[in-house]
Amino acid sequence: MPSDEDRRILQEAVRGFFEDLWDKAAQVPPRLWKQLAAQGLTQIAASPAEGGLREIVLVQEEAGRASCRAPLADAALINLMQLRARSDAHALTSLVDDLHRGDAVVVVSFAGFDHEGAAGSAKMESDRLIAALGFVESADIVTHLAIFVPGPALAIINTSEGVTPEPTPMMGKAGWWRVRIDAVPIVLVPFTDAEVRDLLTVAAVAETARAFGAAQRAFEQAVAYAGERRQFGQPIGRFQAIQHKLANCHIALRAVQPTIANAAAQYDLEAAQWRWFAAAALATASGSLRQVSLETQHAFGAIGYSEEHEAPRHFRQVHVSLLRHGGQRPPVEQLASHFLDRDGQVRFPDYDLGPAGNAFRREVRAWLDAYWSGERRARHEQLSFREREYDREFARALGMTGWIGLNWPKRFGGQERGAFEQIAFMEEMEHAEAPRAGAPVQAAMLQVYGTPEQQQRYLPEILRGDAIYGMGYSEPQAGSDLASLKTRAVRDGEHYVINGQKIWTTTYWGEYMLLATRTDPNATPPHAGITMFIVPMTTPGITIRPSETMYGGTFANIFYDDVRVPAENRIGAEGEGWKVLTGALATERGFIGGGIVLKAAHIFELLCEHLRTAEHRGSPMRHDPLVRARIGALAAEIEAGRRMMVYCAEQVDKGETPPDEAAVSKVYSGELMERFGETALDLLGPEALLSEHSPGAVLRGRIEQMLRHSLMWVISIGTNEIQRSLIAQRGLGLPR
Repeated sequence: MPSDEDRRILQEAVRGFFEDLWDKAAQVPPRLWKQLAAQGLTQIAASPAEGGLREIVLVQEEAGRASCRAPLADAALINLMQLRARSDAHALTSLVDDLHRGDAVVVVSFAGFDHEGAAGSAKMESDRLIAALGFVESADIVTHLAIFVPGPALAIINTSEGVTPEPTPMMGKAGWWRVRIDAVPIVLVPFTDAEVRDLLTVAAVAETARAFGAAQRAFEQAVAYAGERRQFGQPIGRFQAIQHKLANCHIALRAVQPTIANAAAQYDLEAAQWRWFAAAALATASGSLRQVSLETQHAFGAIGYSEEHEAPRHFRQVHVSLLRHGGQRPPVEQLASHFLDRDGQVRFPDYDLGPAGNAFRREVRAWLDAYWSGERRARHEQLSFREREYDREFARALGMTGWIGLNWPKRFGGQERGAFEQIAFMEEMEHAEAPRAGAPVQAAMLQVYGTPEQQQRYLPEILRGDAIYGMGYSEPQAGSDLASLKTRAVRDGEHYVINGQKIWTTTYWGEYMLLATRTDPNATPPHAGITMFIVPMTTPGITIRPSETMYGGTFANIFYDDVRVPAENRIGAEGEGWKVLTGALATERGFIGGGIVLKAAHIFELLCEHLRTAEHRGSPMRHDPLVRARIGALAAEIEAGRRMMVYCAEQVDKGETPPDEAAVSKVYSGELMERFGETALDLLGPEALLSEHSPGAVLRGRIEQMLRHSLMWVISIGTNEIQRSLIAQRGLGLPR
C-alpha cells in the first residue's frame, strides 16, 4: 500500500490541481470530470497500490476545501466494490473501466439501507427496478446509478432512460436531486448484508472527511481574516474573545482529524476494531465540525453572509456531508452498545503500539498483577484520597524495575524507551489505579539544564523512587502571569538567600522544591530576571501552612524567610530560569493531558460497568435512551482525547514538543473531565453525590470526587484561558 510519503505527495498534487481550478471546482461539468479522471482521482482504491480508505479520506478533505461536489467518493466506493465483488461481476468490471477513463460518472445510493431512510427506497419487480432516491449529488452529469436493493445486491443502471431527476435545493442552493426510477431493467451484483453495512460506514467516513476539509478551509480563512480586519484601531485577532473563539475551533479540529485518520488506517489494516474507531470518528465529527462552522461564521461577521465569499459554501458542505448518512445518532448508539450491551469487563480498544509497545504493555500488566493486587491494593484503596496520592513503598518497588526512568537517556541510567511504550505504561498504571511515582518534569529539567554534579546527585534518587519534588511557581500576585513573580534570591558568596511566598503548592511534602525566584528585579522584560533552584525542604527558614482542597487533597502556602541555598543548587545560568521553567511547563501540560484522558477513560469504563446492572425505578438503566445517548457521546469525546495523546506521542518520537500542541491537549482533557463528571451525576442522580466511605456511595464516591478534582486540572499549570491565548498566538499566529 502507499506510504506516508506517497500520501503527502498525493495531497500536494490534489490540492495544487484544485487551486488551479478554484472557481470551477464547485461546478462539475463533464470536462472537469474528465480532468479528474486524467489525474487518476477516479482510480483511488482500485487496487492496493492505488490506496485505500486513507487515500479516499485525503482526496475528500481536499475536495471539501475546494467546495468540489464531484462524486469522487462514489467512484472510490465502486472501486472497493469491484475489489470485493464475486468473480462473475462483469457489469461492475466494465463500469469501473469506463469510470477510470472518465467516460462514466457514478453515484452510489444505499436506498433503504441508510440509517435514517433519507436515501430513499428501492425494490425489485421481476427483473426491473422501481426506486425513489434522495440525496443524489451531481445528478445533472451522472451516467450511472449504483443502488443497493434488498437481497442485498447492487443494481447498476444507465440513466439514459427511465430515470427522472428532480432538483431539491439544500440549505438554499442547488446541487442535489431526488431521482425516480420507473421499472428500469438492471444488472444485479450480489453482496452480503455485512458488506453493504461496511460500505455504508466507509461512505460515511469519506463524507465526514469532506466536511472536515470544508471546515478546515473556512477556519484557515477566518484566522487570516482576523489578522487583517481592523476594528477600534487594531486587528480583531488581537481581541481575546476572537482569539479564544478561534482557539476553540482549532482544538475541535485537532480532535476530529486524528480520529478520522485512525478510522481510515484501521480499515486499511483490516483491524478487528475498525468499525468501533469509525463510529468514534463519525460521532466526534458530527458535533464538532458543525460547531466549528458556526464559530468561523461568527468570526467572519457580515462578510461571511455574502454568497460572493467562500464561507457559505463551506458552511453548507459541512452540514450536508455530516447529515447525509445519518448524522450523530447511529455512531453514538454503536458506541453505547459497545459499553452497555456486553457482559464482563469492557475497555476502550487497545491501540497497536508496535512490537515494543505491545510487548511492554504485557510486561507492565504482568508486574502490576503480581505486585499491585490482592491485599496490598485492597489496603491502599481503603485510604482517603489524600493518602492514596503517593505511596513510598510502591515508588521504591517501581524504582527497582527501572521504569521511573522509562524515557530517560541511558547515560542517566534510563531505558530510552519510545513514546508509545510510555503510553503503554501510563495506560496500565491508570487501569491498575496505581499511585504516581517519580518526578518526570524535574528529571527532564535536570537532564537538559542541570550540571554534571547535579545530575549525578539528584537523578539516581529520582530513579530509585527515593525522592519526589514539588513545584514552587505560583505567588499571590503571580498565578498564570509567572513573569510577575517576586520571590527574591540574592547572591551571598557561595549561597543565595531567598525570601518570598509561594501559594497553591502541591507535593509540598516531598524532599525537594523546584523553586522559581527573581534574581534581577530590574530586568527587562520581567521574565529575563528569573532563576530556578532546587531547594531541600529541610532547609531552615521554610514555613509550610497546608490547606485542605475542595477535591480532598491539600496544597500549601509556603514562606521562605532568609532561606540559604548553595549556588550549586541553581539550575541553569542566573537569569535563564524562564527558559527552564517554560520548557518544564510545556512538558507537564502534554504529560497531564494524556494522563487526564486515561483517567477519564478508566473511570468511564467503571461507570459503564455500573450502568450495565443498575436500575432506575425498576427499569435497567442501560436501556434508557438518554443514558445511551450520553454514554455514546462521552465515549467519542474520550476517544478523541486518546487520539490527541497518540498524536503528541508521535511528535515526541520525532523530537518535537510544540508548546501549543501541549496546550491543546491540556485544555481538551481538563474540560473533558469536567463534562464527564457533570454528565455522570446527571445519569446517576443524587446517590452519585455520596462521598467515599459513605454508605451507598456509587463507585466508592469516585465520580463526585473526580468532578471536584477536575477543577484543578483546568486551572493549574496555566489556566485554560491562558492556554487558549497561547494556542491563538503561538499556534495560529494571531497578534499578541
